[in-house]
Amino acid sequence: MNILLRHPIAVRGNDLYQTPAVAVQALLKVEKLPQTIWEPACGPGAIVRVLRAAGHTVIATDLVDYASADQDAARVDFLMERRAMADCIVTNPPFKNADQFVEHALELCPKVIMLLRLAFLESDRRSRILEQRLARVHVFRKRLPMMHQESWDGRKGNSGMAFAWFVWEHEHRGPVELQRISW
Repeated sequence: MNILLRHPIAVRGNDLYQTPAVAVQALLKVEKLPQTIWEPACGPGAIVRVLRAAGHTVIATDLVDYASADQDAARVDFLMERRAMADCIVTNPPFKNADQFVEHALELCPKVIMLLRLAFLESDRRSRILEQRLARVHVFRKRLPMMHQESWDGRKGNSGMAFAWFVWEHEHRGPVELQRISW
């Protein structure tokens, strides 16, 4: 059973579930990313480290100060930002704020890429953000390694949930491309 579904929001605290490096490496194989990228929910820097290792300049911010060398700025509330720090956002948003993160990112940036549960597609209330400018959905062929809660010290395994990279582009018109990817 997946920890994301078992724990209520109050227990999940900052909703930090670090992205496995293999997920970001798979994204780099299928998406052309601009040189400079904003990671607005960077946590301790899991996504940031992979993107920087691939030669990208990453502006790494988060609401919480994780005292990480991979975090450029703390106490930056992405949902309150009014100007983009880059032309592309790549993030694994806090699950509890995923809808708001997508909507706000689309207001700020021409290219938005988010790691979300595949079930994110199953929603009438998200129709506006899913039926406008969603260009591609990169679904993992096999489940990602578990994204454990920040303080998790239990058994490590694969996620009980399917995840995908969702890619929105302001210029996109037409149907959504669905692609299966491997890590």
